[in-house]
Amino acid sequence: MKFGASTWLWTSPFKTDTVALFPKIRGMGFDFVEIPIEDPALIDPTVVRRALGDHGLAPVVCGAFGPTRDLTSDDPKLRESGLDYITRCLDICVALGATFLAGPMYSAVGKARLVPPEQRRTEWARAVENLRKVAGLAAERKLRIALEPLNRFESDLVNTAEDAMRLAREIDHPAACVMLDSFHMTIEERDLELAIRATAGKLIHVQVSENYRGTPGTGLTPWASFARGLAAIGYQGGVSIESFTPDVKELAGAVCFWRLMAESQDALAADGLAFLRKTLG
Repeated sequence: MKFGASTWLWTSPFKTDTVALFPKIRGMGFDFVEIPIEDPALIDPTVVRRALGDHGLAPVVCGAFGPTRDLTSDDPKLRESGLDYITRCLDICVALGATFLAGPMYSAVGKARLVPPEQRRTEWARAVENLRKVAGLAAERKLRIALEPLNRFESDLVNTAEDAMRLAREIDHPAACVMLDSFHMTIEERDLELAIRATAGKLIHVQVSENYRGTPGTGLTPWASFARGLAAIGYQGGVSIESFTPDVKELAGAVCFWRLMAESQDALAADGLAFLRKTLG
């Protein structure tokens, strides 16, 4: 099993000069780096790909989906904006040598409301229709997409592994796959092992942190159940540590990060990797 770290552990947004983190990430023993694309214009893929090769790191690319990138919006301009952004991210995946684009690309993060059933069906149908287009765009580039369920405080559309699998089934395209994040799972799932088992054949990426977004192995997450689930489906993809820092004010506000979750961000990454290699590797 391969292990990675998101650059969100240290900084935001990812820019070309964020490659300065790559020697540290590789030096800690990570196999890949997770690159969140908040603004494609800030990234020179040629420079980033060269840095990946120089430091022996593979790339995983994740999207960031704010209110102007909402495939379920009532406003067709916002839906089109979401598709345009995803297309640019897919092109960056190709340029970097990544094999998929990951994230909650079905809707805007933070869109959490109690809406009538008719509206929910309309928004679900928009997600399916537009993500079928996205899956086609990904396939044209020999890529896949990994749909991420979020907890109820961040999305009202896709919260569980079963929700993500239902969405992938209805998209009905071989490029449509799923990913899971242990943080969201500890809020929404009743049994981590069973939730992971439900994604057999479609799970291509995993993110982890503790239930409180801290160092894996230091909180309430039932890691034995998590490990059994991955083993049961023969998971062969990567496992990436995703957390954040209160030092980046805009991102910290978006994810409600008001304090440090470890002695340092480096400690969170290094200690988390040691735990994951022991528990999952």
